[in-house]
Amino acid sequence: MTNKSAMQVTVALGERSYDIHIASGLLSRAGELTKPILKQPRVYIVTDENVAKIHLETLKAGLAKEGISAFVEVLPPGESTKCYANLESTIDALMAQGADRNDVVIALGGGVIGDLTGLVAGLLKRGMRFVQVPTTLLAQVDSSVGGKTAINSKMGKNLIGLFNQPEMVIADQDVLQTLPVRELRAGLAEVIKYGLIDDVEFFEFIEQNAEKLNAADPEILSEAVRVSCEAKARIVSEDETERGKRALLNLGHTFAHALERANGFGPALLHGEAVGTGMAMAFRYSQALGLCSGQEAVRAEKAIFALGLETDVRKLSGGPYEGDALLEHMMHDKKTEQGNLTLILAKGIGQSYIEKQVDADSLRAFLKIETAD
Repeated sequence: MTNKSAMQVTVALGERSYDIHIASGLLSRAGELTKPILKQPRVYIVTDENVAKIHLETLKAGLAKEGISAFVEVLPPGESTKCYANLESTIDALMAQGADRNDVVIALGGGVIGDLTGLVAGLLKRGMRFVQVPTTLLAQVDSSVGGKTAINSKMGKNLIGLFNQPEMVIADQDVLQTLPVRELRAGLAEVIKYGLIDDVEFFEFIEQNAEKLNAADPEILSEAVRVSCEAKARIVSEDETERGKRALLNLGHTFAHALERANGFGPALLHGEAVGTGMAMAFRYSQALGLCSGQEAVRAEKAIFALGLETDVRKLSGGPYEGDALLEHMMHDKKTEQGNLTLILAKGIGQSYIEKQVDADSLRAFLKIETAD
């Protein structure tokens, strides 16, 4: 796999197509990149306290080079920020500063900020345009691409939302060098997901480069971002609103969302950490059903673990987790239809598929084994 210093991936959606810019130094070029889509020289930035301390001034300076002013709304960090209260307060803050449908709002942050800001943009005055500037690996390879926006509710994760595609994604590779190790590893869960779904060559690349990925090697990490974005763009272009193939991107996520909800969406368990465990669970459940060989399930689990992610539910932060409670949370997942739970299962590495008729009793028995002391 080759590396390029500057890369561009297109999400092909007809008139709503947009580009993902992947390179170093892009925050400093934000004005140059966004100016062509602005109808007036101003933007509205939504970010969180942690990101603001590190990256906000660089972004503002990059905008100022092109004479673009910025109003900034700073929110608390963490998954709990994706709630009704912050949705309302952010919309009110932007409207108080005169935001209208001709304006552009920039989401500067990880998946939480991207999800919330995309929903704000979709709702405010029936729709503002927005730009994703993802500052975590997880956001660059997954949540910033594809137009999924949402907040959480007491019933579950991402249940209140809509599809709202950005005008562009600006994935500055320099920001990945500032990530805490834990955030980096959480993002690597979404990277290996693409290999486990349908790309054995990419899975082998990750296996061979696990140590370099954990060390945030710039060249290897940029290549992983490029391949991941290309995979996400391809699937979104084929199935924008998740009526078919796009559901494959949820490999491990139904397990993960149940774990997150059981943890109360608290800081003890990051989304990517839950996804890492969830994917290992999906392969073990596939093995239990006789769909996947034990050799393939173990290989997948070892590769996930090599990226610094926990694969054993009993050792996962935020626990202990209880089987029946996890099943109940899974039944509230947005992919459940008429009481039937959908899971992404696997016949092997690179051979994931959508199973719409999951047997609840079989799954309950599996979860009890997974969570047993």
